[in-house]
Amino acid sequence: MAEVRRINLALQGGGAHGAFTWGVLDRLLEDDGIEIAGISGTSAGALNGAALKSGLIEGGPARAREVLTELWGRIGAVGDMRMPAWMMGMMPDPGLLAKTLAYSPAFSVADALSRALSPYAYGPFYRNPLQPIAEGFNYGEVCAETGPAFFVCATNVRSGKVRVFSGEDIGPEAILASACLPTLFQAVAVTDPETGEVEHFWDGGYSGNPALFPLFAPELPDDIVVVNINPLVRDTVPVTPQEIQNRINEISFNSSLLRELRAIAFVQRLIDAGRMPEGAMKRVLVHMISDDALMNRLSVATKLVPLPGIIDELFEAGRAACDGFLAAHRDDLNRRQSVDLAA
Repeated sequence: MAEVRRINLALQGGGAHGAFTWGVLDRLLEDDGIEIAGISGTSAGALNGAALKSGLIEGGPARAREVLTELWGRIGAVGDMRMPAWMMGMMPDPGLLAKTLAYSPAFSVADALSRALSPYAYGPFYRNPLQPIAEGFNYGEVCAETGPAFFVCATNVRSGKVRVFSGEDIGPEAILASACLPTLFQAVAVTDPETGEVEHFWDGGYSGNPALFPLFAPELPDDIVVVNINPLVRDTVPVTPQEIQNRINEISFNSSLLRELRAIAFVQRLIDAGRMPEGAMKRVLVHMISDDALMNRLSVATKLVPLPGIIDELFEAGRAACDGFLAAHRDDLNRRQSVDLAA
């Protein structure tokens, strides 16, 4: 019997591009030699993580794949004023569709309104389209002590600090808080069960995309597999307003992850140099699954408008990227790091 490799998953946020993560998870769940011990997720990563854990608790990997499929079916059905109806199904190339959507009059108007009009201006007409999706999870399973440890990241509006929800603290509000883009959605209020105080939260991507430190717990494996859906590198300089805004979002949503990777690299150097007592700090092994080539062809428009065609393309790309990762690095898991953190 093949050796079982225990891993933690760090699932980034990035709107509808989280369908790439769905593909990665779908492929991992096919593999009997992989055990998922911990999950940290932000925004779309939190949605994916909740579906993954609840499915595993309910019926193992097969049921987890079904729950993820159901989740993305619901996300793909979310309506959006920025999506002209005539575009549906007419453009098979996701890169072309991304450009066309970003420059469409409907998207441009909605984009401009989101910058000029507060989400609080809608009054009684305001609704968060993700609310019925977040409320649809079985939180008895999502919060269960059995199965993978699960952490959800959000940003405290008042303090600017990361808040990591876990265990019974995870509910629909925590998931919505993690995915709360402040230009689109009203801040999500969460009541502290111990103090009774109410705090408001925005998207976790600003402070932890996702947070890695919860996965440093001694009972969890050393390996963290980051599923990256925000390109770290773009070779071209953005020049249009849409391109500039998209790159600003990518840089800001990657900054917290890069800070934690830098800290991991620092600890690794201390351990290697013998400057830290044995066992004082965990030696974390970092791996990454991504497809920057595809993500470079997409845009902020395809993050905000969940087109079924784009979702399907991202799902298949995620499966392929995971398949390539396992082929190249399965033997590295639980033994050595496969990411060059210095680079």
